[in-house]
Amino acid sequence: MVEALRLRDDAAHDEPAVTLDAFLGQSNATAVRIEAGDDARLLLPHIDRLALVEVSFPKFRDGRGYSSASILREAGYTGELRAEGDVLVDQIPLMRRCGFDSFAPAAPVDSAALTRALDRYDHVYQSAADGHVPVWKLRHG
Repeated sequence: MVEALRLRDDAAHDEPAVTLDAFLGQSNATAVRIEAGDDARLLLPHIDRLALVEVSFPKFRDGRGYSSASILREAGYTGELRAEGDVLVDQIPLMRRCGFDSFAPAAPVDSAALTRALDRYDHVYQSAADGHVPVWKLRHG
């Protein structure tokens, strides 16, 4: 279940991300950073040229980044979507459901704890950006 999961050391894109304001003011950046409170919808006209969107999580309890990820993935963004900051191991499975595929946690991640968190549940109950089939669809064809 750990496929397509990248941590800071093996991230696919290493270009420095510019702020949303800087990105909207220039035409050549392919990496942008969304801070908590930024409106991810402003990126929608540009998602075809973005290779990386880094979403800031200043505190683990700040869930605005989940909404940003969902907005981008539902709009068709296919590039790297990185959660950066106060990212806890037990949040990573939920972040993946929203569409994050890369993580840059402020604190080191215990690989055994991450594996346990990712393997904890075999089924999901609703559709999300990760494309997993909800268990009710499996039961009722």
